[in-house]
Amino acid sequence: MSRGKFISIEGVEGAGKSTNIEAIKQYLVGKEIDFVVTREPGGTVLAEKIRRLLLHVSDDAPAELTELLLIFAARAQHIEKVIQPALENGRSVICDRFTDATYAYQGGGRGLKTSVIAELESMVQGELRPDLTIILDLDPEAGLVRAKERGELDRFETEKDEFFEKVRSAYLDIAISNPDRCFVINAGQSIEQVRADIINLLDKRLLVD
Repeated sequence: MSRGKFISIEGVEGAGKSTNIEAIKQYLVGKEIDFVVTREPGGTVLAEKIRRLLLHVSDDAPAELTELLLIFAARAQHIEKVIQPALENGRSVICDRFTDATYAYQGGGRGLKTSVIAELESMVQGELRPDLTIILDLDPEAGLVRAKERGELDRFETEKDEFFEKVRSAYLDIAISNPDRCFVINAGQSIEQVRADIINLLDKRLLVD
């Protein structure tokens, strides 16, 4: 049995991850590829509880290092219980955010040292990395407008514009540093064009091997 493909979807708030994950799901169904869809932080009962702690707006917000450790705690559970078993059983995994989000949000946005993130990444993930990462790039201001239209904002969505500019910049730097894995899609285009770009990318990259 061949190992499944690991696809992560990244982007700032409002970039259209949920909408385009649906497009990817339809694509995989059409290709008769077995898959599981999951998200970070989250994906298991325990990890979803940690997610709620991270996103909840509270007077006792997690300190920056606490936030980072909680994210990796959730990730360790997620990998052990969902991601690795699926991949080893030949199922592809579509993940709404993964460790690139940690480098972008906690590294770029919060300013935590990437060396600390890298150490935790190695400890928690070993050699596990996505086979393909789609970064939906969007002007953060436009993304926050979309996020506000969805309803009440979570703790991250209430950050200042400068925070999201740093996040976006970090994502683009990640793409430059990982050209074989990361691909940037202009999420400011029409829904139809973004979908077409993603499908074209999947045709070129996912079915290789």
